[in-house]
Amino acid sequence: MLAWYDRHRRELPWRAAPGARPDPYRVWLSEIMLQQTTVVTVAPYFDRFVARWPDVSALAAATLDAVLHQWQGLGYYARARNLHACARAVVERHNGRFPDSAVALRALPGIGDYTAAAIAAIAFDRAEAAVDGNVERVMARVFAVRESLPAAKLRLRALTRELVPAARPGDFAQALMDLGATICTPRRPRCALCPWRDACAARAAGVAEELPAAAEKPERPLRRGIVFWLSRDDGAVLLRRRPESGLLGGMIELPSTPWREAEWSEDEALGHAPAATDWTHLAGTVRHGFTHFPLELAIWAGSMAVPPDLCWAIWAQPDQFKDFAFPTLTKKVAEHALSVLARPPTRH
Repeated sequence: MLAWYDRHRRELPWRAAPGARPDPYRVWLSEIMLQQTTVVTVAPYFDRFVARWPDVSALAAATLDAVLHQWQGLGYYARARNLHACARAVVERHNGRFPDSAVALRALPGIGDYTAAAIAAIAFDRAEAAVDGNVERVMARVFAVRESLPAAKLRLRALTRELVPAARPGDFAQALMDLGATICTPRRPRCALCPWRDACAARAAGVAEELPAAAEKPERPLRRGIVFWLSRDDGAVLLRRRPESGLLGGMIELPSTPWREAEWSEDEALGHAPAATDWTHLAGTVRHGFTHFPLELAIWAGSMAVPPDLCWAIWAQPDQFKDFAFPTLTKKVAEHALSVLARPPTRH
C-alpha cells in the first residue's frame, strides 16, 4: 500500500511535500472542511482560509462573523462554528499548539473519532486508524463485510486498526483515503489498478460494487415556509441572525415562518411576520435541499416608511448583501426576490 502511495500520491494543497513534516493546523483545517464535502470543492476554500489566517492563533483571533462569511457556500455551517471554537480552545488550553494524541484531540470542539485519528496519524505519525467513508468502503470490500452501514462501522474500524503499520502510519492513513477516493470508488471501482486486488475478498466474489451495503434511507418529507422581504423607503431590507445553535446557526437570513411539513395559511403566516403591512405574494418559490429534508419557500414582499423598532433588526441595502454571512439558501431567496421585484408590472 505504501509503495502504491509513493507512486500515486495526490498533490493536495494541505499536504506537506514528501519527507516534510505536515503542519497540524493545515491537517486539521482540511479534515474539518472535507467532512461530507469533495476535494474539488474544498481546495479553493482551504487556500483562502490559509491566506487570511495562516495559523491557528490568527484564526482564533478572528470574529465568528468573519469565519462564517469566509465559509459561506461550503455548507454544514456547524463545522465553521466548531472550527472557530476549536481554534480558540487550542490557543487557550494548549498555547496555540495542537495536542499530539487522539485522546486529547477528541476533547476539542468539533473533533470526533475520525478527525482525531486523522490528525494524530497524519500530523504526528501516531498509529491511529482514521476511518472515513472512503476507508469504510475499502475495508468492506477487502474483507467482504456484508453487514450494512452504519451497523458495520465498529467492525470496519477494528479491521482497519489491525492493518495500521508501526512505520509511516500517517502515510498509510492518507493512502487508504486516496485509494477509496480514486480507485475503490462507489461506482465502477477500478479493481485492475488496486494494490490490494489479489487480497480483496469482494473482488474474488464478484460483489465489489455491491459493498458496503447501506441501510434503507428514511423518507425526507418536504418542509415549507414563508419568507418576509420587508424594505424601507431607502431600499434597505430587513435581515436577522439565526440562533447560534441548530441548522445554519449564526448565519444571516431574511425573517421567515418556521419550516414545517404542513402548508401555511395566510393567517398563520401573518402571525410570524416582522411587521403589520400589506404583503404581496411574489411569483414562484425557492427550493433547497438539506441533508434530512427538502425545503420550499414562498416569498412575501412588503414595505414601510417607518418600520417598527426591532431589537434584532439588521438593515442592509441589496448591494451590501455580499458583506454578510449568507448561507446558500438565503442567497437563493434574495436572488429570486430581487429578480421578481425588478420585473415590470404586468398589464391587464
